[in-house]
Amino acid sequence: MPNRPSVSIRFSAAEIAARVDVMAGELAGKLPADTLVVSVLKGSFVFAADLIRALSLAGADWSMDFLTLSSYGSGTESSGSVRIVRDIVDDVRGRDVLLVDDILESGLTLSFAKKLMLERGARRVSICTLLDKTMKRRTALDADFVGFQAGDEFLVGYGLDWAHRFRGLPYIGVVEKTV
Repeated sequence: MPNRPSVSIRFSAAEIAARVDVMAGELAGKLPADTLVVSVLKGSFVFAADLIRALSLAGADWSMDFLTLSSYGSGTESSGSVRIVRDIVDDVRGRDVLLVDDILESGLTLSFAKKLMLERGARRVSICTLLDKTMKRRTALDADFVGFQAGDEFLVGYGLDWAHRFRGLPYIGVVEKTV
């Protein structure tokens, strides 16, 4: 592939797998048996798949649904306006909801999703994110469960993309700037 940027490993596949297992144990111990896992697509699909399997091994056989939100369009910076591309099917009324996303940066998308679930009658909404970039936050939102803290680098792999590429990498890597 011409002009393919170089990617260096930031979090290895083994590090991610170990952290997902630990997070699943924490989640299973803190959230009720009727929790609904809502994967915020597209980026979280790899993390959510590994997490739901790890939750099952930890004794939490929770149902799962999917929500596709968009605030980016084709760029790399959030537009600040969030729209629902694909809505969940399951009813959240009276249930605990666990929003699962790949990365928490500005907080705009997850704030929107959390507010949406609460407005629909969710008993409680928790946020689980694989990566947290606190320096990019534009809202007062914190994740309840975090895999790794990340710096201000551009990350790809394990579901994270750059122009719809690199999602399939088994690790999370940093796109190296080319001169």
